Amino acid sequence: MPSTKGGALSGIRIVEIAGVGPVPFAAMLLADMGAQVITVDRLEPSGLGVKKEPRFDPTTRSRHSIAVDLKSEQGRTVVLQLVRKADALIEGFRPGVMERLGLGPAVCAQHNRRLVFGRATGWGQEGPLSQTVGHDLNYLAITGALAMMGPRKGVPAVPLNLLGDYAGGGVYLALGVLAALLEAKTSGQGQVVDAAMIDGIESMLTHYFGYLASHRLILERESNYFDGGAPWYGVYETSDGKHISVAPVERKFYDQLLLAMGLDPKTIPDQLDRSTWPNLRRQFEEIFLRKTRDEWCQIMEGKEACFAPVLDLSEAPNHPHLAARQGFEDVDGVLQPGPAPRFSRTPSAIRQPPPNPGANTFEALGEWGFASDELESLKKAGVIR
Repeated sequence: MPSTKGGALSGIRIVEIAGVGPVPFAAMLLADMGAQVITVDRLEPSGLGVKKEPRFDPTTRSRHSIAVDLKSEQGRTVVLQLVRKADALIEGFRPGVMERLGLGPAVCAQHNRRLVFGRATGWGQEGPLSQTVGHDLNYLAITGALAMMGPRKGVPAVPLNLLGDYAGGGVYLALGVLAALLEAKTSGQGQVVDAAMIDGIESMLTHYFGYLASHRLILERESNYFDGGAPWYGVYETSDGKHISVAPVERKFYDQLLLAMGLDPKTIPDQLDRSTWPNLRRQFEEIFLRKTRDEWCQIMEGKEACFAPVLDLSEAPNHPHLAARQGFEDVDGVLQPGPAPRFSRTPSAIRQPPPNPGANTFEALGEWGFASDELESLKKAGVIR
């Protein structure tokens, strides 16, 4: 079984109904922290579920996979037997699917009143769009987040799916499940956690809604401090076609940046005077184009200027700081980020490589109390693989 020694969540059992996006990411976070997570995969994965080489899907690491026919009565019984011994279940189907499978929160609660039932969707369990299909980009669009990203002219920029799927979905799902598990220790009762990506994204926008209400936020891209408007908070090209980032929000750090660029802070317009930003940005662009990215790294070394080079994924693990923190691990030839956050006494760990769907069916179900003759019977019936 995956090792749970030392993890902060050691002793916690979680059933994950296999899916894509936020649910496997949340399961990875919980499993890395020591929770014993069992992934219920389909008998025959299809679409995005097909994994020719599981090692290339690191978000499925640290846990066992079983293959079960959820549409059969016997398959439903298998999952409910797991539910009886689980602390939580997480799933990411469209609202109503688990209920139609006979595995909804009400049914599961009859078998385990302490069960925390975590549900991750884009639109949420209720509302006019709850049954509508969508993906990360759509959720960013409707919440107002997407309109704030990109250049002033043209269309908003399409960001990676980090904000919706993983931050707004997976992280909030894991956080909600952990909070509900803590509460269940006191009350003895489980509950449903509705982790909608739109809710998570809106939650992360809380600060900006405060700016909007105070009339300090301009609803036009590249007009504010953190959207590319401020010349002192942005990305610049260097002479070798690479890029660097600067972000000295505080005045004392801003002065350090100016000095490193060869500018006299006394001759530069006030940092917060928006009318001067366009001209100052052009000046910054011209200066940063004079040297290579590595040359700027050498110039900024040791200076409190809020500076960092823009690295691609192949470069990042080799940066001296990231390398010193040993934040990456090689698992079956796939370099990947290690567990986060870090614990001083109960360290997280990658418990095992990503498994093939159903690779651990007999072993994992045996650990959860299924007898060998029962497993053989289920296999002959085509319920498990």
